[in-house]
Amino acid sequence: MLVGTFLLLNGSASAPALPAPPNRLTAIAYAIEAGQYQPGWRGGEIPYSWGGGHGEVPGPSFGTCEGYSGSIRPCPATRTRGLDCSGLARWVYQLAYGRDVLGPGNTNDHVRRLTRISAAMARPGDLVFYGKVGTRPFYGKVGARKVRTHHVGVYVGEGKMINALRTGTGIRVDPITAVKGFAGYYRFP
Repeated sequence: MLVGTFLLLNGSASAPALPAPPNRLTAIAYAIEAGQYQPGWRGGEIPYSWGGGHGEVPGPSFGTCEGYSGSIRPCPATRTRGLDCSGLARWVYQLAYGRDVLGPGNTNDHVRRLTRISAAMARPGDLVFYGKVGTRPFYGKVGARKVRTHHVGVYVGEGKMINALRTGTGIRVDPITAVKGFAGYYRFP
């Protein structure tokens, strides 16, 4: 399987200590956070870019200034090749599954394609979402979710996530408490 060839974290002192046994998703997320080569990226730190990662093919891309409300002005997204939070999640999952399982869209679109799980069942590789996710019927569809999310990260265990937090940062490890409005753990499929 080709996926395994680029997942290996090197044995150098700069490789992060993993808080939980790595699975394919967390190994990829840690490799991206460490700036290691991945298909679609030649290596090096990947900057945050509002709307980055939402091209036809998942992976770093130039972002958009549409809807941008960040503190850095003027908006740098259209000249920054990188990822936003949902672009990172989409790319990690595409690399792990060998296909674009999360599909295009933002955090609202992605959470609708996943299954919510309890904190007790959460495991590294699940996604953590922030915002509001309702379970009542929405638009007359039974089981549809009313969703208004604003962030997602790849859960890596021990209360931490790898995420693209905001403009001016790169892909990084943060505690899941670093973002307000925790909405829960979600798993594919």
